[in-house]
Amino acid sequence: MQWHGRACAAAFAVSHRAPVVHLQEHRPMPKITESLRELIAAGSSLQPINVAVCHPCSEIALRGAIEAAEARLITPMLVGPLDRIRSIAGLAGLDLRGCELIDTPHSHASAERAVALCRSGQCEALMKGSLHTDEMMHEVMRTDTGLRTARRISHVYLMEVTSYPKMLMITDAAINIYPTLDDKQHIVQNAIDLALALGITLPKVAILSAVETVDAKILSTIDAAALCKMADRGQITGAILDGPLAFDTAINLQAAQVKGLISAVAGSADILVVPDLESGNMLAKQLEYLANAKAAGIVLGARVPIILTSRSDSTETRLASCAVAVRLAHLNQIAKETVHA
Repeated sequence: MQWHGRACAAAFAVSHRAPVVHLQEHRPMPKITESLRELIAAGSSLQPINVAVCHPCSEIALRGAIEAAEARLITPMLVGPLDRIRSIAGLAGLDLRGCELIDTPHSHASAERAVALCRSGQCEALMKGSLHTDEMMHEVMRTDTGLRTARRISHVYLMEVTSYPKMLMITDAAINIYPTLDDKQHIVQNAIDLALALGITLPKVAILSAVETVDAKILSTIDAAALCKMADRGQITGAILDGPLAFDTAINLQAAQVKGLISAVAGSADILVVPDLESGNMLAKQLEYLANAKAAGIVLGARVPIILTSRSDSTETRLASCAVAVRLAHLNQIAKETVHA
């Protein structure tokens, strides 16, 4: 997979209303492959980006930010109660040198300040610390001071499954609980834009349901058919869509052939679009815990990439999530310079 030119980068970033940022050095965009480890290496070859780390008041959250800094992915701006952060760092033996510390009294203030840093352009990505996701996203979603754009904000898991030959993207399993058809249009386009940014040319998108036929009693099949028609009419661009598809036919060619499906997506999907958060969350967790999949994640559709971390995330998962944010931030900068050239 390769990135195919600055024009595509410009189109991707302009649609996300990237903030004005100034990087002193540009390096060629590295090739992205199917491995999270290679994703991390590619991100580390680029200039580190400033990241607002929101309320890193646990050892896991603080360690994740510092490990990402040591991997040359980010320059952390730690936003939270300084006494607590320093105490946690001391007990855990973590070195805060190289991190900018911004004092706030509590988690709500941390979220407000971290979002403001991203809105102003001082930071190029936002990273969740130890506060609840809802608390941080409440500030992100504010119309007056948040990070919203015309796009619906959505989450994408990037999963490395040993039994599947390429990176598998699952959306949305973390933000939108019961998305409408309009929401799904944005969710699909966000995921396609991410795939293009990662070098996947013409990604294959499977709109999942329980069956492969449109059934008026199963709403997800109707949404799937509508999304595919939207792609036909240019309302969704940059990918091949098919659906409804059951999970087996989306990722297994033999299953699709047995069912007699003729599809350019069946058996080789790059992106799986789930009906709702519940099904998506269960699918991602099943792959992670029963199939030993490695999963990174990123939130899209905001002014900057948002890195959501979990207490159960491995170091590799945290670093891979940061690496995706680094790549998106650099593409935003390239696009901005291309537009103003």
